Amino acid sequence: MSRVVKFGVIGCGLMGREFASTAARWLHLTETKARPEIVAVCDTNTDLMDWFSHNLSSVTQKTTDYREMLDNPEVEAIYCALPHVLHDQVYPQIMAAGKHLFGEKPFGMDGAANARIQAAIDAHPDVMVRCSSEMPFYPGAQKVINLVRSGDLGEIIEVEAAFLHSSDLDPDKPINWKRMVEVNGAYGCMGDLGMHVLHVPLRLGWRPTHVSASLVNRFRTRPDGKGGTVPCETWDNATITGHVEDAGGGFPLVLKTWRISPGDSNSWSLRVLGTKRSAYFTTKNPRQWQWMDYSGGDQVWQVQDIGFQTLFPAITGAIFEFGFPDALQQMWAAFLDELAGGDARGFHCATPAEAADHHAVLTAALKAGTEHRVVTVDYGAET
Repeated sequence: MSRVVKFGVIGCGLMGREFASTAARWLHLTETKARPEIVAVCDTNTDLMDWFSHNLSSVTQKTTDYREMLDNPEVEAIYCALPHVLHDQVYPQIMAAGKHLFGEKPFGMDGAANARIQAAIDAHPDVMVRCSSEMPFYPGAQKVINLVRSGDLGEIIEVEAAFLHSSDLDPDKPINWKRMVEVNGAYGCMGDLGMHVLHVPLRLGWRPTHVSASLVNRFRTRPDGKGGTVPCETWDNATITGHVEDAGGGFPLVLKTWRISPGDSNSWSLRVLGTKRSAYFTTKNPRQWQWMDYSGGDQVWQVQDIGFQTLFPAITGAIFEFGFPDALQQMWAAFLDELAGGDARGFHCATPAEAADHHAVLTAALKAGTEHRVVTVDYGAET
């Protein structure tokens, strides 16, 4: 029988509800060491908490003060989905309370905030801490990752990772916290989407030594939702070009985090080009991945339908299509498996070390983009 891990949820918005849905349909998975049960919720919006208690009979605590949840001995682990500015305030308190933590990206709104979180992690080694990043759990993404891990690409020519959507293309869209520097941080779109594009490169050991960046703020004002207009100072789009050293002299790592990408609807992609083998996956075509083998002669990309072939087995037949809720559940399965002593089937969730490295890249990219120059990435800095 699977071990039951009782969770508290801090932040009952979109991603909190997605976790609730994932937990409610845990029977979808066939081989797990543990399963989550949400017993406590916290939000300043009581209507959001009511949604949880209405849909989950397991919820026995609702509170507007997360510290009351941390005092609840029934809660073993916390999923925290709060705005970036609150990460370095709340995450250390969760760890100090002895609760395991699954936190939302970017683990602090800047490098200094992330360093404070890391200090708390170091002070509480018995607590397991991971960062949310679900896109690499798509079967097609796993195909690309496994091909890279095979070591048979030859010399790497280029790697590109992108997360593109068009949610801010409408200039009349009212401003929200992700467009406010004081809440989201100066990274702008990079803070919101950076872990999505850096999780796999960092996992595969591709740490850029230096970066340049093109940062775009196309809409400098937004409606305030009250009939007025307010400044919108965060970056809409960022294109980061880094250089990764290797034995062959290095290769470019291109990272795109765009909130204004006409026609895209939350499109994540990973492309790896090598002299012997190349591979590509995008969530635009969730049941397919592409690869090319080259040993001279014709250069032909091949396409394979892979369907529902997941890291953690599920009841869904392999011929069916995989989607975003499934990626979330696979990510959560990896977290619960590791918490229960497993190896996450060889692909654990994003680690605090990877979150720290991604902050180093984003800090350098912000400097490079605003100063219009190439900047060395300092992986030891507490910026």
